[in-house]
Amino acid sequence: MKKPLLGISMMAEADFVSAVLPLLQNNAIDVLEWSFDTLYHNNEPDWLHNLLNFYAENNRLIGHGVYYSLFDARWTERQEEWLRKLKEEVSLRRYNHITEHFGFMNTENFHQGVPLPVSLHPKTLQIGKDRLYRLQEAVDIPVGIENLAFSFSVDDVREQGVFLDKLTEDTNGFLILDLHNIYCQSCNFGVEMQEIIDLYPVDKVKEIHLSGGSWQKSVYGKKQVRRDTHDDVIPEDIFSVLPSVLSKCQNLEYTIIERLGHTLKTEGDKENFLNDFNKVKAIIEALDGKKEEKNSWDKQQIQLPEKPLEDLALFEEQSRLTRLLFDGAGAGIIKDQDFHYFKTENWDSEMILTAQNIIKKWNPY
Repeated sequence: MKKPLLGISMMAEADFVSAVLPLLQNNAIDVLEWSFDTLYHNNEPDWLHNLLNFYAENNRLIGHGVYYSLFDARWTERQEEWLRKLKEEVSLRRYNHITEHFGFMNTENFHQGVPLPVSLHPKTLQIGKDRLYRLQEAVDIPVGIENLAFSFSVDDVREQGVFLDKLTEDTNGFLILDLHNIYCQSCNFGVEMQEIIDLYPVDKVKEIHLSGGSWQKSVYGKKQVRRDTHDDVIPEDIFSVLPSVLSKCQNLEYTIIERLGHTLKTEGDKENFLNDFNKVKAIIEALDGKKEEKNSWDKQQIQLPEKPLEDLALFEEQSRLTRLLFDGAGAGIIKDQDFHYFKTENWDSEMILTAQNIIKKWNPY
């Protein structure tokens, strides 16, 4: 395999820029990932605008979406507007590819929402494929999907790789394998990281994400819950599996380190971030990289119905679930809901409470 390019998920905060400046000055950052829907062109400071354009002009910029909501069962003007802005973005700046998150956000104040997982079901798969088709139709570059950290049950953990494989099969799509997301699932459900990774179609992995996170105390007196908060160092368990994962992902092109921009306040924070970057760089450099031609990508021609697919029964369940979580309904009440598309009877009570904490923090209403 060819050695992947190493980069960072770019943030606009001054603390973050201060931390990564030495890397930029030393030309150590091979590629930038930019979450284009968090700060569109009109709001970009000049220095950021010029930096992103520099990487784009050198074919070293990749895009990461946050707010499309791939599994929202109702199609709204919000998604139409998102796709319109995406088309404008890729016309103004060259991206090598675009990615989005697995999950759904269907609240009005979606910019403060978080994606919630969906279970593998023929209807949810059909909705996801429709949304992915429309995303791919909007751009002439590859489109990929990132695995989600949060899961309600071990069943969802075990089936997410299969779900993503089926989801991307018609669009010649690819995957981001986020190893900290896998680490969260491993910690929260007692499954080895490698066992989860082996359930993924690693031949489809084109990009890897690396980050740290935090621990949340258990209300039930059990072990702590691992959260994907992007605010700390990369765990050693991730460094332990990284060489093996890199070697197995034969079509890997990019390795991206993520850290929220406001979490690098002290000199110690910045030093730890640089240390993580250099550790990942050393692991990549130690790979037995061979020069190989990059796989060519052809956009698949898909006949889309003019009207986006919707399922009002699924939408009602998504809306009801989100509201129950926001209102703090007891885990027993949620597990006893008569849902058709969500297997709530199998959900972990600790993870239900965790979802409630996440949603209340971001207040999507």
